[in-house]
Amino acid sequence: MVICHRSFCCAKPPIVFIFQWEEVSGYDENLNTIRTYQVCNVFESNQNNWLLTTFIARRGAQRIYVEMRFTVRDCSSIPRVPGSCKETFNLYYYETDSVIATKGTAFWMEAPYLKVDTIAADESFSQVDFGGRLMKVNTEVRSFGPLSKNGFYLAFQDYGACMSLLSVRVFYKKCPSVVQNFAIFPETMTGAESTSLVIARGMCIPNSEEVDVPIKLYCNGDGDWMVPIGSCTCKAGFEPDNGNVCRGEMLGSNSVVNVLTRLHTFSSGVPSGPRNVISIVNKTSVTLEWHSPRETGGRDDVVYNIICKKCQADRRSCSHCDDNVEFQPQQLGLTESRVFISNLLAHTLYTFEIQAVNGVTNKSPYPAQHVSIDITTNQAAPSIVPIMHQVSSTMKSITLSWPQPEQPNGIILDYELRYYEKELSEVNSTQVRSQTNTARVDGLRPGTMYVMQVRARTVAGFGKYSSKMCFQTLTDDDYKSELREQLPLIAGSAAAGVVFIVSLVAISIVCSRKRAYNKEAVYSDKLQHYSTGRGSPGMKIYIDPFTYEDPNEAVREFAKEIDVSTVKIEEVIGAGEFGEVYKGRLKLPGKREIYVAIKTLKAGYSEKQRRDFLSEASIMGQFDHPNIIRLEGVVTKSRPVMIVTEFMENGALDSFLRQNDGQFTVIQLVGMLRGIAAGMKYLSEMNYVHRDLAARNILVNSNLVCKVSDFGLSRYLQEDTSDPTYTSSLGGKIPVRWTSPEAIAYRKFTSASDVWSYGIVMWEVMSFGERPYWDMSNQDVINAIEQDYRLPSPMDCPTALHQLMLDCWQKDRNARPRFTDIVSTFDKLIRNPTSLKAVASIPTIPSQPLLDRSIPDFTTFSSVEDWLAAVKMSQYRDNFLNSGFTSLQLVTQMTSEDLLRIGVTLAGHQKKILNSIQSMHLQMSQCQTGTALA
Repeated sequence: MVICHRSFCCAKPPIVFIFQWEEVSGYDENLNTIRTYQVCNVFESNQNNWLLTTFIARRGAQRIYVEMRFTVRDCSSIPRVPGSCKETFNLYYYETDSVIATKGTAFWMEAPYLKVDTIAADESFSQVDFGGRLMKVNTEVRSFGPLSKNGFYLAFQDYGACMSLLSVRVFYKKCPSVVQNFAIFPETMTGAESTSLVIARGMCIPNSEEVDVPIKLYCNGDGDWMVPIGSCTCKAGFEPDNGNVCRGEMLGSNSVVNVLTRLHTFSSGVPSGPRNVISIVNKTSVTLEWHSPRETGGRDDVVYNIICKKCQADRRSCSHCDDNVEFQPQQLGLTESRVFISNLLAHTLYTFEIQAVNGVTNKSPYPAQHVSIDITTNQAAPSIVPIMHQVSSTMKSITLSWPQPEQPNGIILDYELRYYEKELSEVNSTQVRSQTNTARVDGLRPGTMYVMQVRARTVAGFGKYSSKMCFQTLTDDDYKSELREQLPLIAGSAAAGVVFIVSLVAISIVCSRKRAYNKEAVYSDKLQHYSTGRGSPGMKIYIDPFTYEDPNEAVREFAKEIDVSTVKIEEVIGAGEFGEVYKGRLKLPGKREIYVAIKTLKAGYSEKQRRDFLSEASIMGQFDHPNIIRLEGVVTKSRPVMIVTEFMENGALDSFLRQNDGQFTVIQLVGMLRGIAAGMKYLSEMNYVHRDLAARNILVNSNLVCKVSDFGLSRYLQEDTSDPTYTSSLGGKIPVRWTSPEAIAYRKFTSASDVWSYGIVMWEVMSFGERPYWDMSNQDVINAIEQDYRLPSPMDCPTALHQLMLDCWQKDRNARPRFTDIVSTFDKLIRNPTSLKAVASIPTIPSQPLLDRSIPDFTTFSSVEDWLAAVKMSQYRDNFLNSGFTSLQLVTQMTSEDLLRIGVTLAGHQKKILNSIQSMHLQMSQCQTGTALA
């Protein structure tokens, strides 16, 4: 084993101690003979097998990289494999100043090793040929540091895998010696962390002199130079050659070289190239500065153009920069020798070409003279958290939540919340850290206004604090009146209404100690317009666009008009009520380009259809919440008419869950449900009733954030029987399976009926997109609900969640929880995840066999294929039949090890099939007992 720098160097790892591994001859993927270390004690429990390398000198490196090439046998391909079989191993290191391990020592057991990582195979092999096992070689690279001692040992621990270690490469990285800006920089080791920057001082090359000091470059963690500061320039009488050498020693101003240069410049009339480019990189932006050309071509109208290219790391291919890259003051026709470039991608190599041009450049046979510079951007800190929302408050605490920054620029490590009393100075602030996007601040004073801000942190550091927002704890009177309050709670404090209004207009909050419900509080005309109706005074209330005499006025008031030239349609992704739905891009002036969804109105529409189509935009435009789909704007002044919304990468929630059946944890599902409830809480506080809340109308983005969408049903509750999802025998367009009894019977739609629908959404989520009430007809569903039938708990659903569903399905709408209560319940469950461990049991005998379709009647199935189809696991048909499980009698004897062996590897699918097998076994036993009794 050797230490290498920059490139990978390979050698067989010298092992000083072997415990239960074997050194054997084998073949690599190219059938070359190699010596490997392998272990395969999978039938023995409690495995702890180690390999230890010899002492490796670190040679001044602070961070070490290890590349491992290995193969792993698929546990499911080993006959009668025990459950202890693994497909992973561990990598450790131990740092020391001297050689302390020799053969025969138990050093591997005694040394305080530091774990680098658990190494998992991307591919495992299962086939065996007469020439030997057909291997699939995995390559994994890990790094560790900082190191400070003379060297280290590596150790590899197997704890139950069947695997071979083919080779180990150990290397470090450094920036090579380089000449840049007429200065030479020495070879420099990278830093202790992959994000570290190490400063290297430069010296001017011969025949040059300093222009700006200090002269330095930064060596990044990948061994690349970046962020040049300062420069040198050739002395008088010397000319630059390729930017690395100053040639023409002792040549004066009348030298042949200078004369020829001036003759070329004056004859062509074009300026020479810019000189001495300096770049300063700050995360994902760069400032470029340069000196003016030595020769201007005899003109005084020299300007500069910036050509931006994004390149692969190997510099083999480059392409023009994205349209959202911004140049300040501009990209072309610069009169100053400085430009600021922003909105670049993090950790990306860019080439900038700076051209010097004048009025005759385009007419000259000579190309524009230019100079190029390469820069690599850094990791950027996250963008600002856009808004905070109050979850609840007491006399001594406030609980807040907030959405993830729009540009996290990496994995969010945690958040920092800063708060202080409004009457005090910011220097008295207190900080609280949170691993999630919610936090509870305790130890506050009753009836006190607090200013709060939050910021996110990645490996690149903290982003900027959010705008200041004010939240107030309850007074003793508030607390007592809240206990007596029977109406929906309003955000937990008297001042929350003011906070909410101001947050909606996206400006910094101006805190006031006046109570929000003071009837004499002064609002602008716009806010007063919103503060009427049944909601809390001072809170924005939804306005039905059809109450406008001219519905087009509602569109103009609530939806922003977008210039059609800023919209680029790319592909059809679906069909809507009025026309196609597209994926596209939106580039508004001064903003970055974003992906959007575009609903279009098909040609030949009537004025009523146009009005109905745009009314959805009039509704959406009134909402501003991280769990409500965001309206970007409308296009009404050209054809086709469009509604443009944010693009949700994962589409509708029901189909997304079905595609990922069993692949999310309970806490992830609870997080999705909490987001939906928060969005509905917001809508209910605005007095908006959705009427069509269902998983198909919840959209999911790439961060698994769920957002309520489809605000059209309130317009279409009319006689229309074209869609069985929305049709009942009572007539009218109603989503029967999701609708409360009073809404079906009396068209009584309220926030309480939305809560009923939310309970159905909970059931859909916890069953990974199962259809509510399965294949029952709509009329059967209505009859069953009237007889107090309720959906049973989905498989592996925590008891607390199913109980919340049942609460949502109370027949008396006044007994159902409010969305405020539902959000509060989820917050308690998230803070106490152990409460989610109790799982609701599936009854062995359905309480209502004719209605309870969650447990199929297995006695009616004649084949394994029919059974798998009934439990929605048909994708495993060939796995069962090809493995010999061709009858239901054999299936009832299967174990979890059998499922793993035949290729059912997803934990959720294993549980679903095993529970079904247990139910089938029970029903068969009951059937046999009944026959015997008869």
